[in-house]
Amino acid sequence: MKRIGIAISGGPNPAEIVDLVVLAESLGYESVWVAEGHGGDQFAILAACAMRTSRIRLGTSISSVFVRTAPTIAMAASTVADLSGGRFILGLGSSHKAQVEPEHGVAYGKPLTRTRETVAFVRDLIRDGQARIDGDTIRISNFDLWYAPKHRDIPVYLSAVFAKGIALCGEVANGIILTRSTVHTAAQVRAQLTEAAQRVGRDPAKIEMTSLLPTSVGETREGALAALRPGIAFYMGFFPRYNRMMAEHGFPAEAADVAEAWARGDKEAAERAVSDALIDATTASGTPEQCRARLDAYRQSGMDLPIISPFARGPDAKARFEASIRACAPGL
Repeated sequence: MKRIGIAISGGPNPAEIVDLVVLAESLGYESVWVAEGHGGDQFAILAACAMRTSRIRLGTSISSVFVRTAPTIAMAASTVADLSGGRFILGLGSSHKAQVEPEHGVAYGKPLTRTRETVAFVRDLIRDGQARIDGDTIRISNFDLWYAPKHRDIPVYLSAVFAKGIALCGEVANGIILTRSTVHTAAQVRAQLTEAAQRVGRDPAKIEMTSLLPTSVGETREGALAALRPGIAFYMGFFPRYNRMMAEHGFPAEAADVAEAWARGDKEAAERAVSDALIDATTASGTPEQCRARLDAYRQSGMDLPIISPFARGPDAKARFEASIRACAPGL
């Protein structure tokens, strides 16, 4: 059966997400990845999913290393791993300064260093039951768990966009979580992962490459693309990192136009600047048949695990997620 995951980021409420995960498991999806942002608590949702499922892997995509302390991350990860019988994957990342500081009131600095130090501390604490760290961004004199974790080797996947983050994945992670990739991304990233892994004596073949792929399924290609356009404009306008990524994907004019329109508060102009070609290149969108063909193209490009990431807000969000899950199911 073809490998595929499903990512849920906003839209459905927590109870609806659990229902969607149960559906995804029944249709053969191998993993579900829950974001947080302004949605429900991702670890609580995944714990509920663990109680309603038996096979599907459960991951965070991602949990920010800034808005939770390292011990809190470790305890949450160990909890879901225990409740799921070892099916949990801890997806970590630095998030964005544009979110961390104004929305959480936490200073944002040295994101790669903080990510590296968080990974080291979390692994030590879960493995040994106690840990300390005197790092550049994290200083914890001692923390001990009041229970013995049943699963002491939890896979850690890291999000990455650019070369330094990809190199960090190659050095310390079990997997990489990319986003908004093109069919050219896998080969480039695999080479970077290999170089970094070999530099520290790791086997690069053991690092799983995944990518979140914005997904929109519609009766027509035009309708599906239109449904994604507002979300893409937001990501390119609000997050400088994603704007730069789209430029490097081969869309510098669109990236510049979106950034300029967003800066002056003209969201409609920002949306108009998002071309069909850009959406086609960085998503899995169109009719059900077109979406499945696109996912196959990502697999053939070298992506180990494509992860569909539907975009839906409003009262019909659950139904729209369900439609995408059914349309892209691996058995079709």
